[in-house]
Amino acid sequence: MKHNIPLKSLYSFIAVAENGSMVKAADAIHVSHSAISQAIKSLEQQLEIKLFDRVGRQVYLNDAGKLYYQRVSPAVQAIISASEEVKNKDKDHHSISLNMVNSLALHWWIPRVDKLQNCYAELDIRLSNFVGDVDLERRNIDMAIFQGNPQNWQKYHCEKLADDELVLVCSPSLLNSESTYNINELLNRFPAIQVLNARRNNNWQIWAEHNHIACPKAQKNRSFETTAQALQAVTRELGLLVTHKQFVLEKLQHGELVQLGSAVIHPQQSFFYACKADKLKHTSIQQLIAWLKNEFVAS
Repeated sequence: MKHNIPLKSLYSFIAVAENGSMVKAADAIHVSHSAISQAIKSLEQQLEIKLFDRVGRQVYLNDAGKLYYQRVSPAVQAIISASEEVKNKDKDHHSISLNMVNSLALHWWIPRVDKLQNCYAELDIRLSNFVGDVDLERRNIDMAIFQGNPQNWQKYHCEKLADDELVLVCSPSLLNSESTYNINELLNRFPAIQVLNARRNNNWQIWAEHNHIACPKAQKNRSFETTAQALQAVTRELGLLVTHKQFVLEKLQHGELVQLGSAVIHPQQSFFYACKADKLKHTSIQQLIAWLKNEFVAS
């Protein structure tokens, strides 16, 4: 009659063999010391042979134990690897949690949802909008797209997607169908719309310094807390706005806004994606990364 050795006994045996202590082994596989002790006792009874020599609290593999470990350890590792493969394969069919700031979600992601669906119909992306350097593990997020410095994301795998370009935009109606215009004159005629939050409030300064133009001052009722509000204001002809080109691509393409002058690359930040390194082996993550790279390059 064949012996049916419980897998938990083999886990315990390998843990004790590799740690040289039942206490340390118990900690390693997150069970009690008594559970480890009972598992080893049960295994030795089933095999009808001692596997360890005990000296005080230390345990050492004897000759029989060493031989058994050499045969059993690779088999158990193969079981663990096979289980991980099945687990990861199953995850590829689950939704991907993707974090990005709300402005990017509203003005870049949502206009491209159909394109993603056409490329990878099986992908199910769930958006979150946490701001700042997000702890992906604590928030249970698979991947993040961020504007900033990858130094703040060193615990994750990061890759650059695109430069962050700043552009000056306005409603086409402000130009009165003029084919030529002078930016200084426009800034004298129309208010500068400002975004007050810390991630955006130096956009005007960066753009103005690059173009050797005096940075316009904030005016009453032309300053807003969010990019979404500022974009609504510029669309409603309330003034001129310096914003991130990725946020206004659709409006520029459809003629809702006009870009004035050339884009300025933000010197302190770019667009990146970040994820845990072990996520990169998932097919769904690979597909999403490939699509993101293509879309950011195209835009």
